[in-house]
Amino acid sequence: MKALVYTIVKELVDAPDEVVIKETAGDTIVILEISVAPADVGKVIGKDGRIANAIRTVVKAAAAKHDKRVTVEIVTD
Repeated sequence: MKALVYTIVKELVDAPDEVVIKETAGDTIVILEISVAPADVGKVIGKDGRIANAIRTVVKAAAAKHDKRVTVEIVTD
């Protein structure tokens, strides 16, 4: 899941070297925290959160094959 999110996010931002994804895994749930450069936060969230929701939808569909629940959070510093 982490690789999938990283691949999507690094193509959206201007500074792909600053993309950091932290993965916290439990028995049935995985939490992915996305951190990007401050100037790129809007590009990951998108207008009205549409891009963020699209990322969440793709990741949840991929996680369904593994019987896992995935939460994707965008961390702003």
